[in-house]
Amino acid sequence: KKSLPFLPRAVGLVTGAGSAAERDVVENARRRWPAVRIVARYALVQGPQACEQVMAAVEQLDRHPEVDVIVIARGGGSVEDLLPFSDEGLIRAVAACRTPVVSAIGHESDSPILDLVADFRASTPTDAAKRIVPDVADEAARVAQARHRMIRAVSGLVGRQQEFLNSLRTRPVLLDPAASFGRRYEQLADLRYRAHRAIGSTIDRESALVGHQLARVRAMSPQATLERGYSILLDGEGTAIRSVDQVASGDDLSARLADGQLLVEVLELKARGEA
Repeated sequence: KKSLPFLPRAVGLVTGAGSAAERDVVENARRRWPAVRIVARYALVQGPQACEQVMAAVEQLDRHPEVDVIVIARGGGSVEDLLPFSDEGLIRAVAACRTPVVSAIGHESDSPILDLVADFRASTPTDAAKRIVPDVADEAARVAQARHRMIRAVSGLVGRQQEFLNSLRTRPVLLDPAASFGRRYEQLADLRYRAHRAIGSTIDRESALVGHQLARVRAMSPQATLERGYSILLDGEGTAIRSVDQVASGDDLSARLADGQLLVEVLELKARGEA
């Protein structure tokens, strides 16, 4: 069984010319969907030639490029009148159709073999019209409901996003963008103060260490000895005089003091212990 299209481009109708079945299908289909396009092919629906004409009409509509569904419709009648719709040839032709076929033969109680082979059985031609096209009012209502749901969904999404943006705007960084710079400036000032204090402490410690080492150097320096009132005697060659045995009376010596140098002459030599 092939499923019926939701909205066919064209509806093929096989029925008797000017019959009540044609009127029921066309009027009810257009009442439900005014833009529906009906492609009718008329044939005898009872009598010896009915089978051939109905088969020819079905095959012609099956080849039609825009026909998406075929309706075979006939009003009620006796069992003999409906025999053409149980003919083997017609049954095979309908079974071979590539287009979905709707059987709308007689009334609810009528059941020709065509009803069993067709893709859909309608109880009456009017029922067939209701099956082949949607109701424009129902579809409009569904579209309106869908639009309402879409609008509500979009409005809800926009509302949530607006609330999110409002919450972002209430954050301090957005209320006053410069506030973060103020806090960072305070942190930077604190870090600079700590860095200066650390560097100053390091410089003070190293300065004290250098001063201590300098004092030790100065304490061991000959200059410090000279500053305490001592002097260094040098002979003419610049050699330090350590003993009276290194000089003789009349020698010229040089006496180096803390603030200068004296030239002296040896007048007398006295060893330690001599009067």
